[in-house]
Amino acid sequence: MTRIKRGFPARRRRTKIRLFAASFQGARSRLSRTIIQQKIRALVSAHQDRGRQKRNFRRLWITRINAVIRTNKLYYSYSRLIHNLYKGRSLLNRKILAQIAILNRNCLYMIYNEILKEDKEIARNLV
Repeated sequence: MTRIKRGFPARRRRTKIRLFAASFQGARSRLSRTIIQQKIRALVSAHQDRGRQKRNFRRLWITRINAVIRTNKLYYSYSRLIHNLYKGRSLLNRKILAQIAILNRNCLYMIYNEILKEDKEIARNLV
């Protein structure tokens, strides 16, 4: 049998891969095998970092809420606030609470004053 060079389809495939790796340095942007390995690594890292980004934003929102709550000097902790929000079946998530904390602190104070009132009423009913 005669030898068949892959020709156009292979060149087209390699060109597409090279476009992905155009910003890589050295052999990682020039050699086909190395480009494929680096592409796999890059996509795996991108997948992992999407999960890490969600984690980091959640930490940021928690930090912001906690900081605003503690500046009010009522010594009301973040964990108690979230616990009472869940008990009151509030639909505010941490992202929205953090935005409220940054943009309109008075609104956040109003929210957690309502939670404090409900908490005290529940405590009175238990006694």
